[in-house]
Amino acid sequence: MELHTLKTETVDPSERGSLLGTRYGAQVRRAGELYLEHFALLGIPADRVRDIAERSHAALRAWAPGLAEESDACADAAGADRWTVAAVGARTEILAACRPAPEGECSTAVFAPAGRRPETMQTWDWHDSLVPDGLLHELTPREGRTVKLFTEFGAAGKIGVNSAGLGVHFNILFHQADSDAGGVPVHAVARHILDEADTLDQAVELASSARVSASTSLTVVTTGSAASLELSPAGLAVVPAGEDGWLLHTNHFLDARLGTGDVHSPESSSVERFAHLRAVRSTLPRLAPAERAKALCGSPGPDAVICMRPDEGKPLHEQWGTLLTVGLDVTHCALDYVAGTPDEAAQLGFTRF
Repeated sequence: MELHTLKTETVDPSERGSLLGTRYGAQVRRAGELYLEHFALLGIPADRVRDIAERSHAALRAWAPGLAEESDACADAAGADRWTVAAVGARTEILAACRPAPEGECSTAVFAPAGRRPETMQTWDWHDSLVPDGLLHELTPREGRTVKLFTEFGAAGKIGVNSAGLGVHFNILFHQADSDAGGVPVHAVARHILDEADTLDQAVELASSARVSASTSLTVVTTGSAASLELSPAGLAVVPAGEDGWLLHTNHFLDARLGTGDVHSPESSSVERFAHLRAVRSTLPRLAPAERAKALCGSPGPDAVICMRPDEGKPLHEQWGTLLTVGLDVTHCALDYVAGTPDEAAQLGFTRF
């Protein structure tokens, strides 16, 4: 994955979208093409993709109209059909139309003890063939607010931090209530929290106001507090950090009530990755990012379960790999990142954005 960096200073969402689509039109169009091919391989035809995408986009317009305007302006500037860009932004909602994937996306470890700066790190696991390009975007959603985030071209947001000292990590979940109803895109929920929330309570309020059709965990981090907001059509659960300050998440529900409807695939390594994070967490605090990445791997090193590598014997849409390792510095509004596994991050060192 090649990472591109963009800084936009306008507070106007349409102008921001136009700037993005003008500069990265080829990447925006290509993302839409690749996802349409991926959905077809999963048995979701283009007309159904369009239907779900347009319903999700309508839900987004009703909930956070500026983000819908930004998406449309990006599509127009890139010379793409608006619904194809909306489909990338609603890719989790479209994926809810088929059975849960055999693997998940992401392992997150957050240490946020009271009175101390949080220390965070997560992997982003996905299909390399779908994301030849990723975006690091610094933006100004309103006067006095800076947001820095990582996302895919066409998606409003994913993992990021804002100048109020709040950060968001992202893990997909699967629930029996998920459907093709076309709710507010969960990637847009992550972005809206970064744009608007100063506190954990405000993030919870924003998340609870979104009608979603697919499930996801947004782990929200501020100085001295952290919680995973488990979003589902069946409701929202807030899973706080433990008394020791630790909060771990992979791709299964931690909330007991929502967990009764969990349908993550038995083939998924989610439980195994969670157990690995629990095993290594005591070694992670007070380390520089590269050292923390090494400790995150533990004694297995490059063979750690959190270092996901694609099985080249499988079709491309079934090959999973760790495409990004990223930590959030909520104090300095910064992301430390490497386009690769934690083991590769430990060897190469992180770049700060």
